[in-house]
Amino acid sequence: MGEEQKLEIINYIERASIVLLGLLFILFPIFFTNLTTDFFTLPKQALLVFVTLSLMLLFGAKTVLTEKVIIRRTPFDLPVLLFLLAILLSTIFSVSRVDSFVNFVPFLFIGFSFFAITYNVKDEKSTIVLISSLLTGGALLSLITVFSYFKIYVFPFDFTKVQGFTPSGSLFDTALYLLFLLPLGLYFLTPFILRRKHRESLEDKKADITKMFGFGIVSIIILIGLILSLYSLLKPGMLPLLPMETGFQTAFAAISQDNGRIFQGLLFGSGYGQYLTDFTRFKQASFNANPLLWNFTFIKSSSFVLELLATTGLLGLLSFLFLCFKVIKERPLFIPLVIVLAMGFILPLSFFALVPLFFLLGIYAGLRGLKDDQKYFDVELALVALKKGFFAFALEDPTKAKRGNKTLSYFVLGLTIVTALFFGYGSFDYLSANIAFQKSLVAANQNNGQLTYDYQNQALASLTGKYIDSYHRVFSQTNLALANSLASSIPQGASPSAETSRTIYTLVQQSINAGRQATTLAPLNPINWQNLASIYRSLIGFGQNADSFAVLAQQQALKLDPANPQQYIALGGIYYQLRLWDKAQEQFQQAVNLKPDFPNGYYNLGHALQEKGDLKGALTQYQTVRTLVLNDKTNLDKIDTEIKAIEAALGQQASQTQNPTPKEALGIPTPSAVLPKQNPPVKIPGLSGTPTPTPTGTVSPTPSIAPSINP
Repeated sequence: MGEEQKLEIINYIERASIVLLGLLFILFPIFFTNLTTDFFTLPKQALLVFVTLSLMLLFGAKTVLTEKVIIRRTPFDLPVLLFLLAILLSTIFSVSRVDSFVNFVPFLFIGFSFFAITYNVKDEKSTIVLISSLLTGGALLSLITVFSYFKIYVFPFDFTKVQGFTPSGSLFDTALYLLFLLPLGLYFLTPFILRRKHRESLEDKKADITKMFGFGIVSIIILIGLILSLYSLLKPGMLPLLPMETGFQTAFAAISQDNGRIFQGLLFGSGYGQYLTDFTRFKQASFNANPLLWNFTFIKSSSFVLELLATTGLLGLLSFLFLCFKVIKERPLFIPLVIVLAMGFILPLSFFALVPLFFLLGIYAGLRGLKDDQKYFDVELALVALKKGFFAFALEDPTKAKRGNKTLSYFVLGLTIVTALFFGYGSFDYLSANIAFQKSLVAANQNNGQLTYDYQNQALASLTGKYIDSYHRVFSQTNLALANSLASSIPQGASPSAETSRTIYTLVQQSINAGRQATTLAPLNPINWQNLASIYRSLIGFGQNADSFAVLAQQQALKLDPANPQQYIALGGIYYQLRLWDKAQEQFQQAVNLKPDFPNGYYNLGHALQEKGDLKGALTQYQTVRTLVLNDKTNLDKIDTEIKAIEAALGQQASQTQNPTPKEALGIPTPSAVLPKQNPPVKIPGLSGTPTPTPTGTVSPTPSIAPSINP
């Protein structure tokens, strides 16, 4: 290949890289799809991963063509690498490695995007293209949000035709994203960095006017979207943020009170993306006093910094503080970047709100590099032969080590190809499994049990899908529902055929196995143990020891979420079903002790007392319920009926009190499905010997019959 052809291809690669980055900046804030279970975040993550991988491959190809390995050095390289390393270590030492790794991969590519930006910003033109693209994406996000606010719906999907729709999936995230970009537009209205000392020519003046006009328009659009987003968030219940006090308490508890892993928790936290387990395990009972938030399960802390402390430990927090220090130390101070970092100290940052930090960091480093600052420069890596015949990395004049440079270039190309294949295939498989699982949810909404089952089996059979605990959790309930539907279709008094019985047993086994697999993949997630308890509870009377297994599973859920009164209600409900009134009473009493204004706790406690024959005690609890649901007519009528029934039995008159409280549905927990009793009960898997994921593992055998269900 001639030198001219090489130069032409190299120029094409450089232009293509800028185009890819520009498209990423434009599409990232507005990209969404209903093909995945998460309509908003997962598509954006996939876009970021595949664009960044493409840029890596272009970089590898360019190194071979130029026979040079050139990287851009900036003061932020080391802080970003240390930050990524801290997140990686927290993932390795995580309490739920698989789930933490799933969260780590998109974050890794956020970091890669920073290096891709700094490498490709070569001149003023490319800088303007990237800044304009970033602001254009923000302006499009703002326009769509504004249109939705005024009920002008630009997308044909039903879920987009609501007043609060925004492509980010959250008005809070949209407000943060626009807040981070607005100062960037204002920053270049002057224009400060790009202005030359003397711009007297007519052409230069026109260029400046065009830039300022463009930046002014997008800034106004972004400002309008920001104002409307903030206005919408001011409405009651629109901004459920974890109180700062609880955020501090859970963060410091996570790094100091994690039994069995104090040292790991202190240095590495619970694992990136594992704040839910920190919140459920370490929140205090006083959190139940919050009338609006007590029943929320938070996956984000009060602020990004506190979330880092809890999930990545001291190493994660210190690496972030080091990055902040390097940014603030730079002059001139880049205000858009400072605002992003400042918000991280006072507000939670989702994946969507975190991406602008690295985008802006890369753009700032690129801008500073244009000024030929001594701290921002290109470095050419070379392999130089040592006397003993080994090779070492060094900064080298390419004319002195042309052969070594060529070898290194091919090595870099090979490394990028391997990286692209590994992460590309893994990401594609993960995305495909998620799409299949979303199809199963659509089929479930259409009451198509067979299709629901098949798509979930497809998702779980994939390389990555088998390691997603939520897939197993939902699959366990699907199998249970199918078994219940098939059992219910048998005429009363008739005996099922051998094939039908075999199918029911297979579905039950798969339900239990899937539920147990979820607890294996994420053992500290109380939701998984609750799910397993509900499965065993549905099998009481059908399977051997199902009652004991249900109690044990629910006790584990309670252990992982000890300050949640709902967990005690669930355990009490199992005892209530088993007619163990004293134990049920004990659990219901614990629930009301944790939350004295919990109507459902008193309601369940009253029923336990009523079953024990303590009608006066039951009446007292029902009267307490009445004072707590005065503003909820449905529940008020329900409890009045029960009060009158007990008063009739006792010959008393109802007492009336006034004390309004939040609405709360009343009811005693019941299993989602109850299979017919078997005599003798069927042998079912217990809690011991929980299966563990293996690279060659397969899902349970498909039953011969999987009929449609009509829930």
